[in-house]
Amino acid sequence: MPEPRKRGRKPKPKTQTETETETESETIMPGTTKNGTVASHSLPATTTNDSRSTSPARRGRGRPKKMRKHADNSSNDNHNSANNTNSNVGHVASPERSRHGEGNDITILPPRWESVAVKAVPSMDAVVKVFCVHTEPNFSLPWQRKRQYSSSSSGFIVGGRRVLTNAHSVEHHTQVKVKKRGSDTKYLATVLSIGTECDIALLTVKDDEFWEGVSPVEFGDLPALQDAVTVVGYPIGGDTISVTSGVVSRMEILSYVHGSTELLGLQIDAAINSGNSGGPAFNDKGKCVGIAFQSLKNDDVENIGYVIPTPVIIHFIQDYEKNGAYTGFPILGVEWQKMENPDLRISMGMRPGQKGVRIRRIEPTAPESHVLKPSDIILSFDGIDIANDGTVPFRHGERIGFSYLVSQKYTGDNAVVKVLRNSEVHEFNIKLSTHKRLIPAHINGRPPSYYIIAGFVFTAVTAPYLRSEYGKDYEFDAPVKLLDKLLHAMAQSVDEQIVVVSQVLVADINIGYEEIVNTQVLALNGKPVRNLKSLADMVESSEDEFLKFDLEYQQIVVLKTKTAKGATSDILATHCIPSAMSGDLKT
Repeated sequence: MPEPRKRGRKPKPKTQTETETETESETIMPGTTKNGTVASHSLPATTTNDSRSTSPARRGRGRPKKMRKHADNSSNDNHNSANNTNSNVGHVASPERSRHGEGNDITILPPRWESVAVKAVPSMDAVVKVFCVHTEPNFSLPWQRKRQYSSSSSGFIVGGRRVLTNAHSVEHHTQVKVKKRGSDTKYLATVLSIGTECDIALLTVKDDEFWEGVSPVEFGDLPALQDAVTVVGYPIGGDTISVTSGVVSRMEILSYVHGSTELLGLQIDAAINSGNSGGPAFNDKGKCVGIAFQSLKNDDVENIGYVIPTPVIIHFIQDYEKNGAYTGFPILGVEWQKMENPDLRISMGMRPGQKGVRIRRIEPTAPESHVLKPSDIILSFDGIDIANDGTVPFRHGERIGFSYLVSQKYTGDNAVVKVLRNSEVHEFNIKLSTHKRLIPAHINGRPPSYYIIAGFVFTAVTAPYLRSEYGKDYEFDAPVKLLDKLLHAMAQSVDEQIVVVSQVLVADINIGYEEIVNTQVLALNGKPVRNLKSLADMVESSEDEFLKFDLEYQQIVVLKTKTAKGATSDILATHCIPSAMSGDLKT
């Protein structure tokens, strides 16, 4: 029966050449030549379509496809990469490919690294890991210390065989050691100076081996906004060096948590974690532009870190070199008010072109208290005009608080302050000094002072004492009376202190007084208590029959003088207390 006729074009008979080509393509294995030998340079993953290929040629319709024309690149000749659809080789710094012989043989050539843009690499070998053993005072039991603990942080080598790190990294240090990158040796370090306000500490190492083969870090200029920064250090999460990068997102007067002061600071978006403290922040030229020291931890924010900028660092170093010790950042001991309201300016006698801020209060212990008066209008500081909001020109398009100008000075320097008083302009040459706080922010490494009589433990209030008693949120949990003095009170004399009854060590003589805790002592036998030493001297020298302590909230404590002094020694023995007073009160 004849086959049914199929529709469509009649197939064209194959030529002898096409038949031979199909036969050869079926018998040749991948990676071999026609004679069966393995190709020495065959790369199946990077083969290219070549006009000399042994695969069968297909007839295409239309115009022939044009080859893409590549621009010349003297560093990398990738003129075949456009036709290489299976190539895994990159374009910029990838190895070059070259054809040899017949077929698809490819040779991989070494890359030409001169084509890669060179970026300045920070001197990471100058970044060290700092190990510290801390022994903090026990403020509740001031005659002893707490259990020691260890911490690690970062630091970096600067000129003069010195190492910079954070002050809080070596606070209350017992032993400090440093280790270089790639080294297995820890070297003993000596703390030269600690700047509590700026949170910077200066170390040195006596061992000459530590300084071999290490170049000190160079400081760069103050960066601009959006400048790239790289933070290098040894944060938690590993033992080796860590690098994080970001940009400068803000520059202003910041609150330094450790120092309880306000100085110039940089805000960056690079991650700063525990252990990064003391590590350098480099710019894209490999120069140090700051020291990482704190970060903002909050559910509403992400990646907010803070860096101590170079002007603050240079001020600390030059202060140490000039005076042989850290003397601190001076302040203008005044509290001021903005003059943005036009009616307020008119009432104070200011002309339309005048700008400034009004003095509310003046520190009685500050040198400027002898020349400045409340309601004076500060017009300028050292020739730089102050705006009604208290700012001064900083850089192009930027303004900053005028306290920045004061912080650039050194303790003992003079400054010219122009004020408006009763519609008249006056100029005063003022000698700048550091701030005397009624409740100090730090005890500068000294043990806390105490005095004990009849089981009553008296001590001077400091910010670390309040933190020890009420935790990190002491500004909310401490007694209101103490908080008011912490935030608003001013010392009337250089040696003034807030003296409190810290606790009462229970004994027969103090029955009924056991619940008195952290209450201020105002007077003894009618005489005001100026500080803890004056209280101890008055008690020890008292010949009155009774000791009458006037406390806050109109409380009084009355003890027989002779009985109180006699019971003290037994109470000390019961609680294993070596002395009734701290060493600084004995002198």
